[in-house]
Amino acid sequence: MVGGKVLSFIEIFVDPALMDDVIKELTSISEITEVYEVTGEFDIIIMTESKDMEDFRDLLKNKVMKIKGIKTTVTSLVLKPDKGPKK
Repeated sequence: MVGGKVLSFIEIFVDPALMDDVIKELTSISEITEVYEVTGEFDIIIMTESKDMEDFRDLLKNKVMKIKGIKTTVTSLVLKPDKGPKK
């Protein structure tokens, strides 16, 4: 948690045929502050900001995971930002 907020990075595996649709949906969610198409193990990495863990749970379960084309996610919660725009 940073300043009372929960920050996270969520790595997302996507059905390649639905990549553009998934990105469009992700960019429309207000709690998602950054969206990146990436190379490597994952297809997309997003940064999220939630007011608490319950809101984060709702974001992941009821918004992100319900997007058609998202296969699975891996989440990393930010413990402390050492450098970056959120510090």
